[in-house]
Amino acid sequence: MPPRVASALAASIVLLAGCGGCGNGTGSGSGPGSASGTSAAGPAVSAARGVKLKKVGSFDSPIFITAPRGDTHRVFVVERGGTIRIVQDGRKLRKPFLDISSQVRTDSERGLLSMAFAPDYARSGRFYVYFTNKVGDIHIQEFRRASANRAAAGSARNLLTINHREFGNHDGGQLQFGPDGYLYAGVGDGGGAGDPHDHGQSLGTRLAKLLRIDPRHGKRYSVKGNPFVGRAGACREIWAYGLRNPWRFSFDRKTGDLVIGDVGQDTEEEVDFARRGSGRGANYGWSVFEGKRRFKQGTARGAVSPRVTHDHSAGYCSITGGYVVRDKSLGSLYGRYVYGDLCKSGIRSVKLGRSGGASGDRGVPGVSVQQLVSFGEDARGRVYVVSLGGPVYRLSPR
Repeated sequence: MPPRVASALAASIVLLAGCGGCGNGTGSGSGPGSASGTSAAGPAVSAARGVKLKKVGSFDSPIFITAPRGDTHRVFVVERGGTIRIVQDGRKLRKPFLDISSQVRTDSERGLLSMAFAPDYARSGRFYVYFTNKVGDIHIQEFRRASANRAAAGSARNLLTINHREFGNHDGGQLQFGPDGYLYAGVGDGGGAGDPHDHGQSLGTRLAKLLRIDPRHGKRYSVKGNPFVGRAGACREIWAYGLRNPWRFSFDRKTGDLVIGDVGQDTEEEVDFARRGSGRGANYGWSVFEGKRRFKQGTARGAVSPRVTHDHSAGYCSITGGYVVRDKSLGSLYGRYVYGDLCKSGIRSVKLGRSGGASGDRGVPGVSVQQLVSFGEDARGRVYVVSLGGPVYRLSPR
């Protein structure tokens, strides 16, 4: 993010960063504005009517919310300081599900940034967390539950460590299991401004990448079917590259399509898209391109153009990627991608065409959240909105 934005929002922390490297990490061996300012093309589409925010609870710097597959009673709220809280049947439980606060560093954009449940969590009890440790390195770790409402704190198994000590921003932070059953992780470009080490276009680092691993097999994890396996000097965990800070990405629970909100530098925020079955080895252009604009000299071979961009001149500063709505109770929001921005309290929606383009990018009337840092989805497909200031809400019909 631009230094001017980081300075202006220092009190609330713009948690959108990343640093690390294939060469120095450890692991397994073996662009915007109003609707008229958006670049999304196509005819206007009516936004949902009668949508409201239903408060789930208040938390200590919440940063993400999710739920295990099939569990319609619980949602899990990740707090940046290192705790995970449970809301069970509408009631926030007093004791945390997991507390690793003694291991987590929280200055700048660091912290416990997200979690993901294994697809077979009901049987295996396995879940994964993404956090920055006390020296600033990124950890992706596996834990197991001890009971329905408590994790086994001593069950930690480190899958991957990425060195991230030089800068405290651009840590990325999202974990999601894809429709293929593999664990995906979004990692930022290492921080600083302008990708000073050109990580975006380098295949020799895990920074500025979307990673894909199988945590179920191998000493720590295995890698199967990734695009750069066997290429000299390339990190085998890389699925896609050219990302500045993919703070929040998601998979459409109906189609399996991938949507990435990638945080911009000086001029543009962007939304990237890959239809299920595509996106393997995709290059999203950073740092040769920022959104659709050239950022620096160089080559970004086969760069994929973003579906949506928003300009900083219209007040955007740090995109918060969301989800394609599959909650039919939300009416005309169904099938539309909802997202937001840290500096703009309004929530937006857009129709992302599977064959290309985007249409009807506009605000959701009457729905506004300050310090919007994340969206989430529960086992029923209901969509949640997270404010770093404390409140967590669910999008609900009026």
